[in-house]
Amino acid sequence: MVRRAAAPRAGDGTLDKAADENFPVAPFFLPRAWREDLMAVYGFARLVDDIGDGDLAPGGEDARRLGVAPADAGDRLLMLDALEADLGRLFDGGRAGHPLVAALAPTVRRAGLTPEPFLGLVAANRQDQQVTRYETWDDLLAYCALSANPVGRLVLAVTGTATPERIRRSDAVCTALQVVEHLQDVREDLERGRIYLPLRDMKRFHVDEADLAAPTANASVRALVAFEADRARTLLDEGVPLVASVSGRLRLLLTGFTAGGRAALAAVAAAGFDVLPGPPRAGRARLLREAGVILRGKR
Repeated sequence: MVRRAAAPRAGDGTLDKAADENFPVAPFFLPRAWREDLMAVYGFARLVDDIGDGDLAPGGEDARRLGVAPADAGDRLLMLDALEADLGRLFDGGRAGHPLVAALAPTVRRAGLTPEPFLGLVAANRQDQQVTRYETWDDLLAYCALSANPVGRLVLAVTGTATPERIRRSDAVCTALQVVEHLQDVREDLERGRIYLPLRDMKRFHVDEADLAAPTANASVRALVAFEADRARTLLDEGVPLVASVSGRLRLLLTGFTAGGRAALAAVAAAGFDVLPGPPRAGRARLLREAGVILRGKR
């Protein structure tokens, strides 16, 4: 049995962010090996996002571990290139420089993972540096195929349960979760110079960028958010049969993912679809209620 080395403190803050997600990342009831593997996958995914968002800890430690001069740590495309190269070293049988990349090695060996899902996450964050608006819903879905769907595919691979039908259902759930997160974070994304509400839909609902920068949402913005929330709910409903296709503790985990999405949508609706003052978050009671509904096989 390969023992996973403790990650250096440079990665601690990244992994701590798991508690802020809409869904449980690696809950206690899973087998220890699964928890370790899922946290390794999460650590890499979170590192990619932090590089893409410029949210790395100060001091340049992440840059140094990726072979980048600390003075260049703010060059996000350079950092993403360096991360991809580090990932390549791992899959080529070499030693990765960043602890959150190196931590993937036991998981890659045990589950026989391929680099493609990880490369998709890197590609999505490269796209974030170059594309800040999406014209249509289909354009946004194509982005989610890179930014979100690889995570669900990795969960199925880690647990040894991937089939074409489960992958299709998982993609629907993951895309829905990404859309919900975009709805919660409209203001934060705008402050980063990005808008994930399709421009065609904004035009249809008579919403412009100035409306999104207001302290609170007007009626047009609320109608737009409600429209996109309904689309996300449709995707979640499409993905829910994934839960019943598995059993045991994996079924509980996938219930947590889908229930987290539904609970987040409920929080958005409870806020009157006004997401501009801050991200509406669901409480634990709502999450458990949604989980119960899913486990009982109800919509």
